[in-house]
Amino acid sequence: VVDGRIAFTGGINVTDEEDESLRDDAYRDLHLRLEGEIVRSIQQVFVEDWVYATGQQRKDFQGTRLWSASDANVRGGIAVQALVSGPDSAWEPIHRAKVAAIHDARQRVWLVTPYFVPGEAARMALTSAALGGLDVRLVVPKVSDSRLVTLAARSYFEELLAAGVKVYEYGPRMMHSKALLCDDALAIIGSANFDHRSFRLNFEISMMFRDRGVAGTLAQWLEGEIAASEQVRLQPSRSLWRHRLPEALARLMSPLL
Repeated sequence: VVDGRIAFTGGINVTDEEDESLRDDAYRDLHLRLEGEIVRSIQQVFVEDWVYATGQQRKDFQGTRLWSASDANVRGGIAVQALVSGPDSAWEPIHRAKVAAIHDARQRVWLVTPYFVPGEAARMALTSAALGGLDVRLVVPKVSDSRLVTLAARSYFEELLAAGVKVYEYGPRMMHSKALLCDDALAIIGSANFDHRSFRLNFEISMMFRDRGVAGTLAQWLEGEIAASEQVRLQPSRSLWRHRLPEALARLMSPLL
């Protein structure tokens, strides 16, 4: 958050792995630059996280120096809501919002995430949408920075593919973007992965947009990522020892991933 007027949030970490000027294989990521009233909400999230982590008092974060009036020049009228999850709350707002959005979709559900380890509710939402005839697509990295998570994610592919979900593995470099597109008017973009750790354990923030312009921009971007990916097909003859057993063992660790 810059001067209480501009906020940046999304998947990008402050690390050399994300710096395209340093390496050709920098992570593929998605980030937001926000202005307007939503910046106050994001700054409040930072304050709450800081207080939780440091024990500092909330009263130290008062006054117009930090909470200046919103920029009257900001225009656009885009409806956006901050979704926040963390170990300080048992409600799992990001998890609930994403599952609800998938259930409410009527045409398509497109999801991109670097770490795909869904719980039962999220998995049922995706497969139910596909079985209901929706265009459901999942984009994950072909090569992840976590071998265990990759194996766990692939343990779900057979069920998803059988239900009609189209699964794609992005290969050019590590896919680190986290976004959900439902129909033509709802988009969720932020830091949260589609896994237990992001939904329940980590401090995460995602922006939920109800806007056709934002959804259209995300759809266009996702089409490009899908075009650069390899579609996963059902392979009933996959080796038990080489593929199925390692994936099953990794899946046992899903609640911790």
